Amino acid sequence: MNILVTGAAGFIGSAVCQKLLDRGDKVVGLDNINDYYDPRLKYGRLALLGIEGDELPWYKFIKSSVHDGFTFVRMALEDRQAMQMLFANGAFDAVINLAAQAGVRYSIENPQAYIESNIDGFINVLEGCRHNKVGHLVYASSSSVYGLNGKVPFSEHDGIAHPVSLYAATKKSNELMAHAYSKLYGIPSTGLRFFTVYGPWGRPDMSPFLFMDAILHDRPIKVFNNGDMLRDFTFIDDIVEGVVRITDVTPCGNAHWDETAPDPATSPAPYRVYNIGNQRPTRLMDYIACIEKAIGRPAQKEFLPMQPGDVYQTYADSSALAEATGFTPCTPLEDGIKRTVEWFKSYYNLG
Repeated sequence: MNILVTGAAGFIGSAVCQKLLDRGDKVVGLDNINDYYDPRLKYGRLALLGIEGDELPWYKFIKSSVHDGFTFVRMALEDRQAMQMLFANGAFDAVINLAAQAGVRYSIENPQAYIESNIDGFINVLEGCRHNKVGHLVYASSSSVYGLNGKVPFSEHDGIAHPVSLYAATKKSNELMAHAYSKLYGIPSTGLRFFTVYGPWGRPDMSPFLFMDAILHDRPIKVFNNGDMLRDFTFIDDIVEGVVRITDVTPCGNAHWDETAPDPATSPAPYRVYNIGNQRPTRLMDYIACIEKAIGRPAQKEFLPMQPGDVYQTYADSSALAEATGFTPCTPLEDGIKRTVEWFKSYYNLG
């Protein structure tokens, strides 16, 4: 297929591009390479895809030096005119939208960035799909949408009426916007709620990176809610496998739709939402112990209260994804953390 992947310099996006290229798809990667975190990490991911340089120009289509089927363009989703031209000339069979302003805590500091990228940018993606007959839109949502939900494991069939961060609210908005376009224009769309993704080349604002960096440099780690939290940590390879597999599963309308008891995960329109999570919530202190074991030294711990926007636990029910694709995330935390620590030490020359 000919596939557009937005967020191609990102943690998940670059790995998805690699997987698609390995199986023979033609891929156009898009990213604005912003400085939310160190752009050198983004350029490093692009280099693995054959896009060399430490300051790529805007709006120039660059061919990969190692993949005949890969082209990269530096572009922002919120640039409506540029996005219109990209879609008009791209003839994309599918779009995988992974570009977004990420981070729960940063959404409290800089809310406008989330509206520009996650709302304004997403409507440009929807409009591109609408006017250019894209066969399937797959887009990133987040486990954060479950907000105040206390029923676990989190199921796509439960409501998500109470997000507790602007980031989560924008991701819920994406799901609502996608449904409206699926219903109005027949655009097949699939939203993917990612659960705490970690692994090599991960984001430096997330806990694995922060904890490894602090432990290896003899600094204390910040342990929020005094360590009383649970997270459903999901390894990057499992996330990528789920994304690529679901891209091949074009959603149809729910033939058994009951308007008196509407199912939030489905619709009479060609619309679906899936969780992608490991289905094994881990206590924060056990997670820290796993990192300590992989590094070979204990962490200094600074215990702090819960941060605004955080939730107590995440716990995925990924059975719908397994039914649709035959795949269930399965990487044990110990294996994933070991691989992540090995990459971190190598990348930063920490021995």
